[in-house]
Formats: sequence, C-alpha cells, structure tokens
Amino acid sequence: MAFDQVKMMNNLRKAQNELKKEIIEVEAGDGAVIVQITGELKIKKVKINPEQVDIDDISELEHWIEIAVRDGLAKAQEVAAVKMKPLMGGLGSLGL
Repeated sequence: MAFDQVKMMNNLRKAQNELKKEIIEVEAGDGAVIVQITGELKIKKVKINPEQVDIDDISELEHWIEIAVRDGLAKAQEVAAVKMKPLMGGLGSLGL
C-alpha cells in the first residue's frame, strides 16, 4: 500500500474509535424515557423515570421507548455520517 492509503486507513480507524466514544442522548415523554446510543449505533443505556410512567398504560411507555430509540439512532447516524464523510472520498483508491 502506498503511504496515502496507509494514512487513509489510519484516519478511518481513528474516526471509528472516536465514534465508539460518542454518546447521543435523546428523551421521549417529557423525560419519561431517556436513551443513550453510541456513534456505532449501539444502545448504551435506557433510563425510565418511574414518576412519569403510568404502570396501567404500558403501551404509552412502549411508544416512548420506540420514539427515543428511533430518534437516537437517527441522530447517531447523522453524527457518524458527518465524521466519516471526509474520509469516504479516499476509499475508492483503497480498492474497497
């Protein structure tokens, strides 16, 4: 591999490592549900505030969880795209 290709691969690995550390936090139900998702699109933590949840309406809680996970994944994808975009142009020269 040429020097530029090695440099590009190192930059790509560095960006991937940075995404592992990136935490996106979203909430739903006015804070009833808080979800943390990494830049690698993995769920790190789900918090549920019992004071804001009606145990007799589990479908509402399920809906809030769906919203928080959906929004968190979308934001994490945006973060990853921004971080990886500068590196993607050089991947064609790597034969990937």
